[in-house]
Amino acid sequence: MAAALLWFTATGVVALHAQQQPAGPPAAMAATATGEDIYRAACITCHGPDGRGAPRATVGFETPLPDFTDCSFATAEADADWIAVVHEGGRIRGLSRRMPAFGDALTMEQIVAAVGHVRQFCSDGAWPRGDLNFPRAFFTEKAFPENEVVLTTTITRGTEPAVGNELVYERRFGSRNQIEAVIPVDAAKDVNGWQTGLGDVALAFRRTVYSNIRSGSIAAAGGEIAFPTGDVDRGLGNGYHVFEPFAMFDQALPRNSFLQVHGGLEIPSNRDKAPREAYLRTALGFTHMADRGFGRSWSPQVELLWARPFGERSEWDLVPQLQVSLSKIQHVVIAAGVRVPIDAREERGPSVVTYLLWDWFDGPFTAFWK
Repeated sequence: MAAALLWFTATGVVALHAQQQPAGPPAAMAATATGEDIYRAACITCHGPDGRGAPRATVGFETPLPDFTDCSFATAEADADWIAVVHEGGRIRGLSRRMPAFGDALTMEQIVAAVGHVRQFCSDGAWPRGDLNFPRAFFTEKAFPENEVVLTTTITRGTEPAVGNELVYERRFGSRNQIEAVIPVDAAKDVNGWQTGLGDVALAFRRTVYSNIRSGSIAAAGGEIAFPTGDVDRGLGNGYHVFEPFAMFDQALPRNSFLQVHGGLEIPSNRDKAPREAYLRTALGFTHMADRGFGRSWSPQVELLWARPFGERSEWDLVPQLQVSLSKIQHVVIAAGVRVPIDAREERGPSVVTYLLWDWFDGPFTAFWK
């Protein structure tokens, strides 16, 4: 998000530096004006006719302007993020306060139309749009490729108390691919007291196989391998590899709501120690944007989890949760929830789950907070 919004900031700084108002009288334009018309009236001086940015000598500013034909930059974020900065100015996302607000000069319809025109400068449809990047759930993984670091903590009480910490590093490459590393550091209590150490490390790959911004649909598939790096004797590992093919499908729904579905198989390398297991996870939620739709995001969700080891009975869990953005640019978010067993309660107790997420591609963790 930072990359996209910083370019709008640069544009605003240029306008103030030149002590000029935005080019043209956009609010007075004809009702039939297209996004291209609005772009040419209000944006072309800095961003150029082809969206690659005007020369520095023309704009009188050292910071380079964006290249909207660069799809890796132009498709990463949702329209709402671009619209917020254009309408409210840089302050709304923790960017330079010299970025002017265009909400009084342009109608919302004109801003939306102009952003829509800018989107067209990326001509490669292979890049999924940021509007399909829905909030992250705890267990239902999403289909959009990401650049994130996520620290998840699970606290389980009962006859077998445990504290699980899982650090996930995700890196996107190309238009639709993502690699992932999962590093668990767990603590489990046994007759000898608490045992703490490294769990079974996992590596994963996924590819977005389908995305359609018009229908609001996106799908991905991939696989994961968990390695027996944890100490079995201390209850910190399985002692065998686990192969996990999986697939996801996400769908945008009316009123900023969404549905995410994630299913797969867990196949142990040693069938004598553990059975194969099928699972299906579903998340349903919506996002509310504070401050007239331009501020902090609040995303309540509920997950329904099903798992069935082959030859054994199914297990069902319900996970109500809430995700809230922290930084103004929304590249740091937190979430909290409770995993509640629906059945087999005599064997499984509830767990408290939290995570801290940092979208490192957007900028430093400490940036964009004020």
